[in-house]
Amino acid sequence: MHIYKILRTSEWEDLRARGETQGAPIDITDGYIHFSTAEQARETAAKHFAGAEGLYLAALDPDRMGDALKWEPSRGGALFPHLYGPLRLKDVAWCQPLPLVDGVHRFPDGFA
Repeated sequence: MHIYKILRTSEWEDLRARGETQGAPIDITDGYIHFSTAEQARETAAKHFAGAEGLYLAALDPDRMGDALKWEPSRGGALFPHLYGPLRLKDVAWCQPLPLVDGVHRFPDGFA
């Protein structure tokens, strides 16, 4: 099982260059890094990244994050994964572009 993080191009480039990040501005403000499950990722893209180009979808192994990863209620009581610590490049299983096609983000083939 993977959890997912939608990253802007600059955020992905920064993570690759530094090896870790504290996340996007909203993550820093909230005090944790927001992730989505496969079932939540499309809604996250539509709600928080509507119309945004230059995005990437990173898949991460939650088992590598240890106790810093917490599952907490959010939208409508659904549990979302939140990381209370840095996002490390070594925890990224894969990362692919998330292009905007006809106003909708196109997720990789075979994505849930």
